Amino acid sequence: MFEEKGSYFNTPILFLIFNRPETTKIVFDQIRAARPSRLYLAADGPRKEKKGERSICEETRRSVLDNIDWDCEVRTLLRNENLGCGVAPSTAITWFFENEEAGIILEDDCLPSLSFFRFAEYCLQKYWHNPQVMHIGGNNFLDRKWGDSSYFYSAYNHIWGWATWRRAWELYNFNLQSFNNNEVRQALKQYFPRSISRGWYDLYVSLLKNKNIDQEYKWDFWDYQWTFCIWMNKGLCIYPNVNLVSNIGFGPSATHTFDVTHKFNNLPHHELESISSPRTFKRNKKADITSSENVFALKAKSHVSLKVKEIYGKFSAFWKGIKANR
Repeated sequence: MFEEKGSYFNTPILFLIFNRPETTKIVFDQIRAARPSRLYLAADGPRKEKKGERSICEETRRSVLDNIDWDCEVRTLLRNENLGCGVAPSTAITWFFENEEAGIILEDDCLPSLSFFRFAEYCLQKYWHNPQVMHIGGNNFLDRKWGDSSYFYSAYNHIWGWATWRRAWELYNFNLQSFNNNEVRQALKQYFPRSISRGWYDLYVSLLKNKNIDQEYKWDFWDYQWTFCIWMNKGLCIYPNVNLVSNIGFGPSATHTFDVTHKFNNLPHHELESISSPRTFKRNKKADITSSENVFALKAKSHVSLKVKEIYGKFSAFWKGIKANR
């Protein structure tokens, strides 16, 4: 796919890194195989309380910058101080879309197949002028095919390898300002059965409550906000019918994804021979129910929503996928 000498991939890529040189190198080798004509590198700074982390961060940065061996426009956002798992990625993505109309976002432990790049590019171009499509993901966690095309439409925005447009990211709000509780409740009802929407609503309320009670409380995540911004704007997401991105970062060096026995650790990724689109533009509700139940532990037939702390714990362990640099 990318083997022809002199060929380049024209969709820009943002690569988010921090302090994991081993996984960073593996993911970067795949980016290098794609040969993007424009590469954005964003790195959070070392934590003051972590002895020796500055040198590890520098090693991680050099593992990328010293190995760009193709003709490529490179832009960097290299932090001197640590902004944390929430602010660093979200502001880097904002920086990326201040310079680009659309692009791909990869983190240092999200290993894509080569097909992922073409899949993301295809969907970015096809849905460029469709404001309802806000997110293109590379994951298929359940190893199931929904429909007879290469991808399907979903409410969920998994972030282990994804793409979007400036027009969508401009709707992002890190602090979830301007939403009121009733609007959020009504938006969720448009996507999910009562028990599932209630579970997500409880999570939303708990996030704001914790932040309001403790002014020093810092959100060490950015993806929940992206999820709610998509739902509040009646957005849809796109996912392939085979898994295109593997998370290779589970283990003791991760921030949240510690359990190497987790069922989503290092799922095989696949290649696409061709890309075909669904015949109808319609969200696959059955796929969303299945993901709600099997990925997020939210049961569609339950009459009582899960406890907030249980929801938060389960989601944090899996879905945030926030590594040491996020």
